[in-house]
Amino acid sequence: MFKQRIAAALALCLLLIGPALAAGPKLKPGDLAPDVVGKTLDGDVVKLSAYSGKVIVLSFWATWCPYCIKELPILNNIQTRIGTDQLAVIAVNVEERKVFKQARRVLGGVLNVNFAYDPDKTGRENYGVDGYPHMAIIGPDGHILRVYRGYGESMLQTIVDDLNRALQAQAEWREKQSAAARSGPSR
Repeated sequence: MFKQRIAAALALCLLLIGPALAAGPKLKPGDLAPDVVGKTLDGDVVKLSAYSGKVIVLSFWATWCPYCIKELPILNNIQTRIGTDQLAVIAVNVEERKVFKQARRVLGGVLNVNFAYDPDKTGRENYGVDGYPHMAIIGPDGHILRVYRGYGESMLQTIVDDLNRALQAQAEWREKQSAAARSGPSR
């Protein structure tokens, strides 16, 4: 009887925490950002390391998510204003290839952000995505600065403020890198 109760309690615990475990890690500020976020339509792996030294806005989105669709032009405007030398916006679609391909065709002519999709859920698992929209701001050193889950328009100013802080930190980071390069190797 006692063993049956323990087995039932363990089964209940697995049922309750299983979805949380399946969603992947809950990244927090200071964590090193996982490198792999998705794939291109050609099947090439999209890695954050390709954008080293830039602030990265990583947004997981779906066509059925109204705020996600509303957010993409805003991210595009930010990308255009800041420039690709300082900022990389990566919009990772979470739907099947056919849907992503169609969305990419429609949005690609209008938006100048980096598009990817996540066919094998690697990006979602790496970033603990369990709802949409889901965004991470990543510093030029590859560390998470902020993660937003299930946000809306009321968070827009906070996101802009955090992005401005990230860009300021990037300028300071680049200055340190430049100073270190000028001074040469330490002895």
